[in-house]
Amino acid sequence: QVKLVESGGGLVQAGGSLRLSCAASGRAFGRSAMGWFRQSPGKEREFVAAINWSAINTYYTDSVKGRFTISRDNSKNTVYLQMNNLKPEDTAVYYCAQASPNTVAGALRLNEGYSYWGQGTQVTVSS
Repeated sequence: QVKLVESGGGLVQAGGSLRLSCAASGRAFGRSAMGWFRQSPGKEREFVAAINWSAINTYYTDSVKGRFTISRDNSKNTVYLQMNNLKPEDTAVYYCAQASPNTVAGALRLNEGYSYWGQGTQVTVSS
């Protein structure tokens, strides 16, 4: 069974930075792509970033390109999301997700591309 636990959320002023972490249990982490999604009140959960199992390929939604960086440490079963130059519109609950090992790259931007989800961590950016 896979368990994902996010941490690192909080309150930050616009222009500030936060680093989210997601610790994963289970043997499949090193063979699985990982993703970050976010959900604001009244909105659907949306894709933020993803990284393949080897960290060679990364994917971002346009609104965070150049500001957010996804990375992973397979020796620690952990994936990170470094968020710089935060904006009030980045305010949301951020979720970590793990794809199954055979998930194709094209599915990594979709909620349906992931088999396991964390409980989420709140990020609030004040103006």
